[in-house]
Formats: sequence, structure tokens, C-alpha cells
Amino acid sequence: MSECVQTALITGAGNGIGRAIALAMADSGRKVSCADINLDDAQRTVQAIEQQGGVAHALKADVGSIAQIEAMIKDTVSVFGSLDIIVNNAGVTRAADIMELTEDDWDRIHRVNAKGVFFCLQVAARQMIKQGGGGRIINIASIAGKGFKGTSNAAYSASKGAVISLTRTAAQQLAKHNVNVNSICPGVTTTEIVEKLSIDRAKARGISKEEMMKEMSKDIPLQRANEPEDIAAMALFLASIGARNITGQSYNVDGGLVTS
Repeated sequence: MSECVQTALITGAGNGIGRAIALAMADSGRKVSCADINLDDAQRTVQAIEQQGGVAHALKADVGSIAQIEAMIKDTVSVFGSLDIIVNNAGVTRAADIMELTEDDWDRIHRVNAKGVFFCLQVAARQMIKQGGGGRIINIASIAGKGFKGTSNAAYSASKGAVISLTRTAAQQLAKHNVNVNSICPGVTTTEIVEKLSIDRAKARGISKEEMMKEMSKDIPLQRANEPEDIAAMALFLASIGARNITGQSYNVDGGLVTS
């Protein structure tokens, strides 16, 4: 990786985990490209970074589109001169029982969560290799991909399992270019997506959102859900010199919910 100021690209940077990672990367002194399907959300993250004295750039990107992924990488390099770190965070889901899932659900979820992560990884790796090799690819998976029973739905679990498997294979094949590939598997995390899931589940159960969130967190050994900053802390570590010899791994950040 370059010894100059590094550039980090975060997908889904407008809210939740992506926003927290973007802020943390900027706070660590990196230049940050904030990509989101909602440009206004990306711009708000950039404004927050700039208010803290950081350097950031907002761009609109649908990671389900290869053309938009390529444009996103090109735009980032055009603005900042390089791409050293990418965090593939953008993701979608909905609350649904396995018997309720439709073909449209499957296609929508896998288009972003699996296809999007793969092609973001591939296009980013091409850029890192073009720069002379070296880089960090961090995929946001989920403990759902490891069999967590509280997952939002089976299609989501399958998509995150794909990310975990992709991380292993990509790490093996990109190691010769000194590109590290790892993933983070969050557990229950207080994001907008989880809040919506809790509202939907609460309505279905006839209970309050607060009761639903309490129920979703009751089995966590540490007795607390993640804040987005907990995931950001792991992303910072995986992007650091301390993680230079770590690749192909998928780390749970879940308060102890899943132990494999």
C-alpha cells in the first residue's frame, strides 16, 4: 500500500455502518470517497467529515450495476489519485419468512449483497494491481451468513454466506498482489435497516418497537447490540498496518451471539 495519504472508498456510506466507517476512516487521516445510491445521504456524510477537518468526496452509485461500479472507482481515483482501501458495505434486506420470499426478493437482495460485493471487489482489485499492488478489501457480511437464527430472511443469509465464501477465495487469489481481503460479520446493530426490521416484526407480533428491539438483543451474551461505531473500529483495524498479515478471515462483531 502507498506510503502517502491513503484513499478509502466506502459503499453505502450515507447511513448506519457505512457512515460510521467513513467518519472513522476520515478521522484516521485518510481521504474518503463516500458512495451511496442516495446522493443526498452521501453528501451529508461528506459534510460531517469536513466539519471534523477531514477530506471527502460524495458520489452516487448503485452497486448492482457494473457500469456504475466502474464509474465509482474511476471517479474516486480521478479525485484522489489512488484507491488503497474499499469497504463493500452497501446492502439490502427485508423481514420475511422463508415461505414468503419471492423471486423479486431473491434477485433484489443478491443483486446488491452478492453481485455488488463481487464486482466492487473485482474492479477495486484491478485498480490496486494497476497501482503496483497492495491494498485492503473489507467486505461487510453478517452473522446471518454463519447461520444466525435471527436473520431477516433466508435470501439475505444466502447472500451474506456468499460474501464470506468470496472473501476466502479472493484472499487466496489476490495474495500474490499483496491485496488483503477480509470480511466483518456484524450481529444486531442499531442502524436504520434494523430499526425498520424491528418495526415490521413488532407489527406482525402486535408488540411495540422497543419490546421487539429488547427481544432481538436478549440472547446477546454481552447484553448489548452493536453501535455502528463497533463495526467501524474493526474496519479500521483491518485497514491498519497491524492487520498486514491477516487475509481471508471473517470476523464476528456481535457481542458473542455466534462463536464460529
